[in-house]
Amino acid sequence: MRESIRFYLGSVRHQVSGFSPTRTVLDWLREDRRRTGTKEGCNEGDCGACTVLVVRLEGDTLVWRAVNACIQFLWMLDGAQLFTVEDLRSPDGALHPVQQAMVDLHGAQCGFCTPGFVMSMVAYCKTPGASMEDEAINTALAGNLCRCTGYAPIVRAMKQALTAPADRLDTQTEAIKTRLKALVDGQTVEIAGPEGRVTLPASADALAAAYQADPQATLVAGATDVGLWVTKGLRTLPHLISVGLVPDLHKIEPTPEGLRIGAAVTYTEAKEPIAALLPDAGEVIRRIGSTQVRNAGTVCGNIGNGSPIGDGPPLLIAAGAVLKLRCGEAHRSLPLEEYFLAYGKQDRQPGEFIEAVVIPQPQPGTVFRAYKISKRFDQDISAVLGAFSLVFDDAGRIATTRIAFGGMAATPKRASATEAALQGKFWTEATLKAAQDAMKTDFAPISDMRSSAWYRQTVAVNLLTRLFVETAPEHAGTETRLAGWKEQAHV
Repeated sequence: MRESIRFYLGSVRHQVSGFSPTRTVLDWLREDRRRTGTKEGCNEGDCGACTVLVVRLEGDTLVWRAVNACIQFLWMLDGAQLFTVEDLRSPDGALHPVQQAMVDLHGAQCGFCTPGFVMSMVAYCKTPGASMEDEAINTALAGNLCRCTGYAPIVRAMKQALTAPADRLDTQTEAIKTRLKALVDGQTVEIAGPEGRVTLPASADALAAAYQADPQATLVAGATDVGLWVTKGLRTLPHLISVGLVPDLHKIEPTPEGLRIGAAVTYTEAKEPIAALLPDAGEVIRRIGSTQVRNAGTVCGNIGNGSPIGDGPPLLIAAGAVLKLRCGEAHRSLPLEEYFLAYGKQDRQPGEFIEAVVIPQPQPGTVFRAYKISKRFDQDISAVLGAFSLVFDDAGRIATTRIAFGGMAATPKRASATEAALQGKFWTEATLKAAQDAMKTDFAPISDMRSSAWYRQTVAVNLLTRLFVETAPEHAGTETRLAGWKEQAHV
């Protein structure tokens, strides 16, 4: 067992021990290393001023990810290569192509947000197949806020940087690979200090043993939620156990049951495989947090925190996902909708953790749609999220249906009365009206800062109309209806 974390900052190897389990990367950089180029803005992962670049070796490929240093705990750097804005400039004083583009095209004024933008832009330059299209660039930079310059010159700078030749970091590729390979030792890490301890299990078996030994410990995957408990809630967490650094849980694989997504898989990694099964889900995942948040936050962590407004669970419930739970050596499977018992309460026993979630292959004739409603397009919490899975038989009737909503109840919840109103029916305006009436009995939403109860109820009913408009055949004849469904369905 190792008693320290090991990682590289720039070209310097660091071995750190005895720190608080909730020490953030941002605080360590600014206070311990005096790297003040990384700024503290919102301290909750929204503004991007603290963005840094974390590089890991996956197989024989380096993966470059922008993350928010303010809600990343220091121990999460174990085995990684970290770069900050101070690492970009060449020894001879030449600016990095991204920095030079920001100068050339007037992408900075006050400069407070600029280091974070630069690091996100460098990460985007390292993305295979990075697009020059405005929409793709806007998505990549949605987690960085500029309060004075405006985004147009920053986007122009991004386009110029994408045309630049290889930068100085590219010349270090083999050296970085060698460094990271040398850090792999397969050991569990246990770090204890006066303010608590953190356990970094080397395997799922080690995680099961550690959590069974201390069921009161806090499990942490990406810290996009737990990080705020510390920076905003000022909570003391005496024992943290890592889920996100367990190699066994960092897998996406097809199985006879369906697509299995391990508990350490981030939304960035899961987006394309999920979208391949559920095309509309990809668009919703694109709007979960920001690039930095999706690079750290996990699919299973979004389930585990039990939020009634988490965007992932309604998608997965509508798809019929099954949760894989483990306690010690005991394993069990649970339909995802049964995991959520009440607000803040889930069907998880002491010492039990989520090992994976499995999404079954859609049946022939399945139409899947998902809609996120929020005040802003990017980086906003849902007021309502509706996910719909309809399976049509050869006659064009709705054979089975699964409808799930977030934001409409104390937990993510299926619309059972609405499903019953659709079952066995042709998708007509009369069926739509019956389903809309049933929807009003399925939920009794509350009013809060995101929206009123009336708004939520109205929107949920209207989403059925949107589903109908997008998917229903234009004509009433059976043959035309059947042709329409076959065209719409993912057969």
